[in-house]
Amino acid sequence: MSAESTRIADHEDPAAPANLDITRASIARVYDYVLGGKDNFEIDRTTAHAIIRVLPEAPQIARDNRAFVRRSVRYLAGAASIRQIIDIGCGLPTEGNVHEVAHEVNRGTRVVYVDNDPIVLAHGRALLADNNNSIVITSDVRDPESLFNNPAIGKFIDRTEPYAVLISAVLHHLSDDEDPWAVAKAIRDWLPSGSYLMIANFVDPGEPRARATERAFLEGSLGTGRFRTLDEQTGFFEGLEMVEPGLVPANEWRPDPDTETNSPVHNLYLAGVGRKP
Repeated sequence: MSAESTRIADHEDPAAPANLDITRASIARVYDYVLGGKDNFEIDRTTAHAIIRVLPEAPQIARDNRAFVRRSVRYLAGAASIRQIIDIGCGLPTEGNVHEVAHEVNRGTRVVYVDNDPIVLAHGRALLADNNNSIVITSDVRDPESLFNNPAIGKFIDRTEPYAVLISAVLHHLSDDEDPWAVAKAIRDWLPSGSYLMIANFVDPGEPRARATERAFLEGSLGTGRFRTLDEQTGFFEGLEMVEPGLVPANEWRPDPDTETNSPVHNLYLAGVGRKP
């Protein structure tokens, strides 16, 4: 998030955690590391390398995900005419952030970044700038009621108008016991007619690499990272009209000239966008 286009007001997020725990791996920081970022610690790098030993192409999944996010945001801000976006589990800043992509299409698009990792908020505060089109708040996808009732979202998002919610590389970090399907339903219920929900996750296409990599995630320092089947993930979009081409491998979702056509992990990452009638 560039200093020119991100604003975080401390009073908007009084419950933000004050301390960072650098003895435990963080999803946001592991993701940052595999994307070539510098906002990570030794525990995050160790965790990432344990996964890469099982699936050497794992960093490509992260890159494919970022490319899909950029394409979906261009669609939402362009063809779908969405002017409000909530990015849940936004992670640390990287190249081609959501607000940057959206503002290339329409400068007036408002973006709310949401994450439960205090380093994400800390980074945003370090890049404090006077811009009214992007904010960052601390909240958790596991508690949609608290998230959507956050006063900052109430001030920033007009919930009587359509908006888009992005949940990229997040629900696969929820266990079955945490019921990601109920989480997705609760988020869908908050969407007014004409709104969009974008979801992307690891997928198990029935090949050994998926199960081996899932074990590396679950048995490692993160302890999360489910590779669910296509059938399991269709429930995330129940009641929505799928935008063509539907729920597909991420690189098959409206590919552009920059989309990786020979990704070695093409079939391990699933993505889709649905519209609420």
